[in-house]
Amino acid sequence: MSAPELAPRSSFGGVIAVWIAAAVLALVIGVVAPSDWRAAWMAVGLGACVIIAFAVHLAGGHALGFIQRVAASVLGAMLVMGLIGVGFGLATLFAG
Repeated sequence: MSAPELAPRSSFGGVIAVWIAAAVLALVIGVVAPSDWRAAWMAVGLGACVIIAFAVHLAGGHALGFIQRVAASVLGAMLVMGLIGVGFGLATLFAG
């Protein structure tokens, strides 16, 4: 029999950490990748964010709400990477 936790830690930090990793990956991809291949590399970066989300939340050790935390992490990462990708797309469009 296991005893319940008295004061469970907040797991929102793990979600934010994945969003920050997504922003860093999107910025690196946007700067390094050629504009023709940027969308393909963004998909690879999102796949990396899924793996990062699983790793971060598995390392937390909390089973309760695991699926919701991973889903929030991946959805937020997709939105962050999408907004940064739109920014790079508009910059490419108007740069000439």
